[in-house]
Amino acid sequence: GKAYVREKVCHEYRMLGKENFRTLTIITNSQKYSNGTFEEISHLVRAIVSLAETCCADGADPSCYDAGSSALSVKSCSADSPFPAHPGTAECCTHEGLERKLCLAALRHPPQPLPRYLQPSDQELCQAFQKDPQEFADRYLYEYASSYSQAPLPVLLGSTRTFLSMVSTCCISPAPTACFLKKKLQRKTLSLLTLTSNRACSRFSAYGKDKVTFSYLASLAQKVPTASFEDLFPLAEGAAEVLSQCCDSVAEDCMQKKLSEHTAKACATLSARDGGFASCCKGKNLIENYFCILALPPAPAPKLPEAPEPTNKELCGKDGAHVAPQSRSLFELARRHPSLPDAILAKLYDASEKIRGECCSAKDPSPCLDSKRQRMGAELPPVLEKASQLCEQYTKLYFLDFKKRLRESLTQAFPEASTELLEQLLEQRVSFASTCCSSDAPPLLCASKVQPQTLPAARGGCQTP
Repeated sequence: GKAYVREKVCHEYRMLGKENFRTLTIITNSQKYSNGTFEEISHLVRAIVSLAETCCADGADPSCYDAGSSALSVKSCSADSPFPAHPGTAECCTHEGLERKLCLAALRHPPQPLPRYLQPSDQELCQAFQKDPQEFADRYLYEYASSYSQAPLPVLLGSTRTFLSMVSTCCISPAPTACFLKKKLQRKTLSLLTLTSNRACSRFSAYGKDKVTFSYLASLAQKVPTASFEDLFPLAEGAAEVLSQCCDSVAEDCMQKKLSEHTAKACATLSARDGGFASCCKGKNLIENYFCILALPPAPAPKLPEAPEPTNKELCGKDGAHVAPQSRSLFELARRHPSLPDAILAKLYDASEKIRGECCSAKDPSPCLDSKRQRMGAELPPVLEKASQLCEQYTKLYFLDFKKRLRESLTQAFPEASTELLEQLLEQRVSFASTCCSSDAPPLLCASKVQPQTLPAARGGCQTP
């Protein structure tokens, strides 16, 4: 209610002080409205800080905060509002009073598909800093927080604080180059933690806990295809648990501590199975080791016997008994197609969930499951082969060689197509490969690039690859 919101904001304001409260407000609103402009975020920050400064002061009228926040909500709903634009604003503005304020407060932009912040050179940093230190700090906080909008708040606060400290120290140093080099090495772990936690929490936000468990399982299976399901599934569950606990946590060391613990377990389990994995685990810094593991390329596909399929009874088992058989079959698929991108595997996960929902609720699930299985068995292999081949070539070849070979294969596959159509097909595939074949591919953007009509059972009413 009203008192809680006021007490929460005023507690933060008194505890942090005006400048730190202002910094926190820039970061949280830049994360929340990651598509907003610097000017829009600045307007919002000034309004929030002014409200807190006026209404959290000793002796302020108890009604001050409620009246001020109501005025802000009215301003948000005006046609010429200076605050960040959001498509949900109009719906919120149909409500009144506290309901409207809570609705507006819940709005947030989807995360940026890829971080857009590019750090300037040391010389450019110092020029901007010396010209106007406050403007420099505000712009940096806005650009960095909106780029890494899914990174946990304590990680982002630590990263931005040390960066601004580095700039303010090194730009007045008699040896700025040496100073920047030293400080950047000291910030390396925090920079990597920001990058990796933003990626991981973006995927967690897009997928949810169950699907992110599968995504992590598939990724590990592709990097270490000789490892067993029993080795990898607990690690995948552990990674998903870390994200569920830390992505929204305000505990200062949650992500660093729990991700380090998870990395230590992964290294202990898998180092003996794979040389590349073992190399990543040699370092003393567990966050750097984790970053190295994420960057490992897919392994060559091993020669494996045909994977057993789960029975219809197992797939439709109750009380979560379906999870292991379903995950196991997708795990077997991932390790046999190491270059298959996460976007395709995620669609397969959705497909299997949809099939279970459609078939297992029937009185006799077997005919439904057998029909779906037959269709996928006939139509899925060519799709998987093409997607795997595309990403494998993209990973192994230089970009121009990749594009040249892809043009040649499209020309052979569609000999009667016009030059215009061939170029269109080429650009579509190049765009998909360059965005979605890497391990850090943006999940929502890549999901939109996998067209349902190109996937087998979609033509039978089920959105499955």
